[in-house]
Amino acid sequence: MKAKQCACSILAGFLLASAGCDQQDIDRATVEEASEIVGFDFTTAEIDSMIPDLVDQLESYLEMREVTIENSVPPALRFDPDLLSTPAPGERERFMPSPPGHTDRPEDINGIAFWPVRDLAWLIQTRQITSTELTRLYLDRLKRYGDTLQCVVTLTEDLALEQAAQADAEIAAGRYRGLLHGIPYGAKDLLAVPGYPTTWGAEPYREQTIDETATVIRRLDDAGAVLVAKLTLGALAWGDVWFGGMTRNPWDPGQGSSGSSAGSASATAAGLVAFAIGTETWGSIVSPSTRCGVTGLRPTFGRVSRHGAMALSWSMDKIGPICRTVEDCAIVFDAIRGADGLDPTALDRPFSYDTGLDLRTLRIGYLETEFAGGSPFHESDSLALATLRGMGFDLLPVRLPDYPVYPLGIILGAEAAAAFDDLTRSGRDDLLVRQVRDAWPNVLRAARFIPAVEYIQANRIRTLIMREMEDIDVDLYVAPSFGENLLLTNLTGHPCVVLTSGFDEEGRPVSITFIGKLWDEGRLLAFARAYQEATGFHRRHPPLFTD
Repeated sequence: MKAKQCACSILAGFLLASAGCDQQDIDRATVEEASEIVGFDFTTAEIDSMIPDLVDQLESYLEMREVTIENSVPPALRFDPDLLSTPAPGERERFMPSPPGHTDRPEDINGIAFWPVRDLAWLIQTRQITSTELTRLYLDRLKRYGDTLQCVVTLTEDLALEQAAQADAEIAAGRYRGLLHGIPYGAKDLLAVPGYPTTWGAEPYREQTIDETATVIRRLDDAGAVLVAKLTLGALAWGDVWFGGMTRNPWDPGQGSSGSSAGSASATAAGLVAFAIGTETWGSIVSPSTRCGVTGLRPTFGRVSRHGAMALSWSMDKIGPICRTVEDCAIVFDAIRGADGLDPTALDRPFSYDTGLDLRTLRIGYLETEFAGGSPFHESDSLALATLRGMGFDLLPVRLPDYPVYPLGIILGAEAAAAFDDLTRSGRDDLLVRQVRDAWPNVLRAARFIPAVEYIQANRIRTLIMREMEDIDVDLYVAPSFGENLLLTNLTGHPCVVLTSGFDEEGRPVSITFIGKLWDEGRLLAFARAYQEATGFHRRHPPLFTD
């Protein structure tokens, strides 16, 4: 019998995760079997004593389930990555980008589809091109290549042309809002935009509309940016498979783009948008940015409001930009950061980005054991370290805190199961495209068996890791993009920049990651930009989409 129909899932914790079980089913044999699932061996007397309490707890669960709780409602408990409440690095706000690399409009404007935001902004600011022209260029490319890459859920063409016309009118009147004014972008389709579906990439929510504007979208509106598309994500923010198919890697369309910010990375890499917004809980910016050869910024937890975004894990979800360059990430981040009074975890902290920063004053670490252990991109990782040393940086070996990290993945599992409790109990999880073991339907069901005690213990180990991360005596460190560090730093809330570090034998991108201190995106981005400019891998684009 299926778990959601009547599996009396009593946990040693003691969560009865079933719906519709009769209280008389809770007998000694049931408790004995459930105890084995969670690794406990209770005596007969102990079990007999527990049964009345388990019956009472089941009644409590069933009563609570009568309350409708929307996905947007957070728990009363809040995660704070800053255990010591230390001040953010830098006391003064300062944003000093580099000069544009291209200053003149080319004869064929199709050539600017891959230009960085910084250069596109110069053309718009100097009125060499209008936002409407640029918007039509990207809309045409989205229509031309969107189906090939399966990266678009909804074109927002009417809204985009309206926003572009408004930008042109304002700029013509002398009101220039800044580097994003008139710049077309795409948003991962878990961000609410009134008047358009917000599908979360999942069949059960395909027709869902949310009558509010996500804070990130509103802030980009305020900056004058132009929303041209809502882009794909793996269903409920896992992988690259959504209800319409599998989002493709522009460098190899036979391969998925990875996820879950699948469409954001694919569209940016293929020159279908100037930049995109993604989210990360456990690698959802890092992985597709790697696969598609773009640059991603995962900010410090709490840097960017998640209001209006689908909740997956309230203590791990983060929103950040996916761009073609590090500096573009800095530009977009500067526009979307800060508290809004709607997401209680979002904070105002100073942000200082200066391309003239003397990087030689920074202490740079590297994960010695991880680089020596044969990471997935071992050869390019080694070359990245050699490049950094060749740039004059003395890399200091550092080690991650020595705790079991992957077992802490139950934190995500438990929070996701709560976020989609109704989906599991209603049976609508059967509508999700992926139904294999390693997919949300199965994972959310299995998470019902995570004892509350173990969830709390996992978060206590998380605290120990966070304390030891504070003791790592470097300003930032270099890491392979995948491995234990990826989950660990998502749990601790540290920021990272992921960027291309080379190409494999098939000509597909590989990446390296830089991890910064909490709230220190400014120095992290400045350092990552220096590496990017020294290597130049970001100047290569997928050949199938450059015509």
